[in-house]
Amino acid sequence: MSEAAPASLAWTSVPYPVLIVDRAGTVRHANTYALGLFPAAGCGVPLAECAPAWLAGAHDRRTVAGPDDDEVASGQIADRSYEAHPTLQEDGDVVWWLLDDTDHRLARQSLRMERERTAFLAEASNALLSSLNLERCMDVTAQLAAEHLADAAVVIAPGSGHRLPVVTCLRGGQPHRDRWAIDPHEVPGLAEALQGFPPVPSRWIDPVAAPGWLIPEGFGEVGSIVVTPLPGHGVPAGALILLRRSGVAAFSEEEEVFARLFAARSGAAMSAARMYAEQSSVSQVLMRELLPPVLHQISGVEFAGGYRPSKDRDRIGGDFYDVHPASVEGEPSFAVLGDVCGKGLEAAVLTGKIRNTLHALLPMAGDHQRMLELLNGALLDSHHTRFATLVMASAVREAGAVRLRVTSAGHPPVLIVRADGTVEEGTSRGTLVGAFPGAHATTADEVLAPGDFCALFTDGFVEARGGPMGGEMFGDERFQEALSRCAGMPAEAVVEHVQMLASQWVGSGRHDDMAVMIIAAPKSRHLSMVGGHTKGRFTA
Repeated sequence: MSEAAPASLAWTSVPYPVLIVDRAGTVRHANTYALGLFPAAGCGVPLAECAPAWLAGAHDRRTVAGPDDDEVASGQIADRSYEAHPTLQEDGDVVWWLLDDTDHRLARQSLRMERERTAFLAEASNALLSSLNLERCMDVTAQLAAEHLADAAVVIAPGSGHRLPVVTCLRGGQPHRDRWAIDPHEVPGLAEALQGFPPVPSRWIDPVAAPGWLIPEGFGEVGSIVVTPLPGHGVPAGALILLRRSGVAAFSEEEEVFARLFAARSGAAMSAARMYAEQSSVSQVLMRELLPPVLHQISGVEFAGGYRPSKDRDRIGGDFYDVHPASVEGEPSFAVLGDVCGKGLEAAVLTGKIRNTLHALLPMAGDHQRMLELLNGALLDSHHTRFATLVMASAVREAGAVRLRVTSAGHPPVLIVRADGTVEEGTSRGTLVGAFPGAHATTADEVLAPGDFCALFTDGFVEARGGPMGGEMFGDERFQEALSRCAGMPAEAVVEHVQMLASQWVGSGRHDDMAVMIIAAPKSRHLSMVGGHTKGRFTA
C-alpha cells in the first residue's frame, strides 16, 4: 500500500483490492490486494497507465456524474472477471472496491446457457413431433443442428440398399435431401453410430481425413467433427454428423453431451415416423386385400354392393361381403354378407379370416349348414374373442327368374322386394358364428321374378342415428320404405339410393359400419353365348 495512505481509513484492512483515485484520474492510494492486481498502481500514477481501460473509463464517467450515481463497472483482469464499485468521498476522491465475480459470472452464464438449451430442446421436440413423416423429421433435425450446434449438419438414416438416405444443411441454408452410395467406415464412429453404438469422442476424429462426400459444397476447411447416433425405439434411427469450420472453437465435452441430448429427441421422432410409415404400409396392404369387391352381373343374376366404414378416415372395418361365381355354368353362385363384432383394424383382420375360410369351403357351398359348422369351429379355435353374424345366399338363373337359397346366422333377415314394391321378410334364422360350440341355422328357398330383388344388409343401416333432431334411429320401417321405393330399379341404383339416404340421415355424426348387397332378377331375357362358358349377355 502507498505510504501516503491514511491509517484511519476502513478500507485498509478489507480482503480485496481497493483503489483511491482523485478527480484528475491519479492514483492516491492502493492496498496490498490492489497492488497484486496492478503492480504499477503507485501513488501519483495515472489510473489509465496502471489499470485496464474499462476501469479508467468508469472513473472518468464517475467524476462527472452526480453524487448519487454509483455505476458499477465490470470487466476482465487477466483471466478473472471483476466488478468495480465506486464510493464518492467528500474531497471528491473516488474509492474503487474491486470484487472478483468470476465464479458468479460463470454460474450466471451456465444458468443462462442451460435455460437457452432447455428452450432449444423444447423447440426441437415441438418441431420434430409436429410430423410423422420420416423425411420431414430428417430435414428438421439437420436444420436445427446446423443453426444451433454447428456450422453444418448431416443426417444419415439406415437404408435397405446400397444407397443411404441423407439430409445435409448449412447454417442459414435449407435442408437438401439425397441418397449416397458411401462406405460409413471412412468416418470414424459412423458405422458404429448407424448400428446404435455409443458415440466416438470428437478428439478421436481427424478432420483432415474426412472424406470429400461428408463435407457440404462450399463449406471450406473442416475444423472439428462430432458423430453421434440417433437412438430409436429399440433400433437405431440413424446418425447425426456435426461439422465446424477451421478457426472456430472445437466441440467441447459439454457440447458433445448436449448434442447427444438433441440426438436422442431426434432419433425418437425419426423412429416414430419410421414405425408409422411401416404400420401405414401394412394397413394399406390390408386395405387392398380386405376391401369389399366390385360386384357385377354373373350368369344372368345382378349383384351390387356398397360399404361405408364407421369412420370416414378408415376404409376397412367389420362389415364385409363377397360373391363367388359358380365354377360350372348353370350352377348357383355363392354370396355372403356379414358383420364382425367391433370396428377398426382388429375387426378387419377377423373379417379377412372369415372371408378366406369361406373361400376355402366353396366346394361345399351347396350345404350352407356344413359351411357354418366348419366356419364356427375355425373361429372358436383361433385366438380371437370376437364373433360374427352373416347371411349366405346361393343364386342361380332359371327360366328368367332367380332361385335363391338363403341361410341367416344371427343376422338381420333378408328383405325380398317385389316388382310392385311389396317388401317381404326372409324366413331363415340362426345363431351367431364363433360364439357357441355349435352353429345352427335354417335355410329358406326364395324365388325372384324379373324385377324382384333381395337385400342383404348389416344393422348399421337400421341403427344409424340422425335425422332432423340428430338422435333418431333410422329403423326397420324407414329402411323397408326406402327399399320399396326402389322397386324395379337396377341393383346398382338400389345400392346408391339406400347409401345416399343413410348418408343424409347421419350427416356428420358417428355411425356403425354399413354394408348392403342386392341380388336381383333383371327385367330381361338371357342369351347364352356359344358353348355356355361366358357370363352371357342380356337384351330387352
